[in-house]
Amino acid sequence: MDGGATADSPRRHACVRDFREDSLRALVFTAPSELELLEIDEPQPSEGEVVVEVAAAGICGSELHGVRSPGFRTPPLVMGHEFAGVTTDGRRVAVNPLVSCGTCDLCRLGHVELCRNRALVGVHRPGGFAERVAVPATAARSIPDAMSFERAAMIEPLANAVHAWNLAGSPDHARVGVIGAGTIGLVCLLVASDRGAESTFVADVAPERLEVARALGASEADDALAGEFDIIFDAVGIPATRRASVAQLRPGGTAIWLGLMDPGAGFDSLDLVRMEKRVLGSFAYREEEFQEAIELAGRLDLSWSRVFPLSHGATIFAELMNGRTDVVKALLRPSE
Repeated sequence: MDGGATADSPRRHACVRDFREDSLRALVFTAPSELELLEIDEPQPSEGEVVVEVAAAGICGSELHGVRSPGFRTPPLVMGHEFAGVTTDGRRVAVNPLVSCGTCDLCRLGHVELCRNRALVGVHRPGGFAERVAVPATAARSIPDAMSFERAAMIEPLANAVHAWNLAGSPDHARVGVIGAGTIGLVCLLVASDRGAESTFVADVAPERLEVARALGASEADDALAGEFDIIFDAVGIPATRRASVAQLRPGGTAIWLGLMDPGAGFDSLDLVRMEKRVLGSFAYREEEFQEAIELAGRLDLSWSRVFPLSHGATIFAELMNGRTDVVKALLRPSE
């Protein structure tokens, strides 16, 4: 596949060499559909912050969309909200990118994921697509010594799946449908299976990704859901998938929307009313759910991620945006 730039894909830039001693390498979102490997200043931590030497950082599907259609993310920006590394005092950590104010009414009620003033590392402040980054000290969560940094970089997506499962009510023996076999869809599959789902059906249009879903234990995997489900996770987020997520629920069932590709809803609202179905959005996670994801990352099958050097980051972004499907989860390693 040609990894070159198109109107809808990031341009590739050669690795910058001969860096200043007081600088570091970072993959920077510089303009719509443009990513550059640049030399930037060393992070200067403020009071209450620590510097993390990034060991692995995951590319999120929302970032692929965000590069093409800026809005939530505004260039110039060092993205990357799924990452792990080592603090300057030697702690091995995964970073919880959700920065809450701690003082608004929702934070006081314990709903930090809904903080009215929330910010995200890698969205509203520099993130993990760099050799080093400053983060709030409270965001750096210790990981087991035996856990690889590649696994630790998957904790943030797993936390999203834990939260989505909890929103669905943590039901016993549920028939679960998952639309989209990207990272979020697959971690929803893993969490549902771990929590005792009776059956799991994963839908995707990419045969390679369906094979991964089958290898991870999906009861069925095909290009579209078939049958009726207690819970459906929409990890795509376009009108067609949202419509399917509602249409194929049993009466009283729950659809959890995690995908962010399109603002359109596209579903039959009368079916929602008459069959007392529920649709819930899921965006982040509570602190205890991130901690739970640390434990899950140590034992679930996360072997389907692939590691690339940070210097190849713009190329990998371009290939994924151009439709490459044999890589489900790309992790960038700044040390290479």
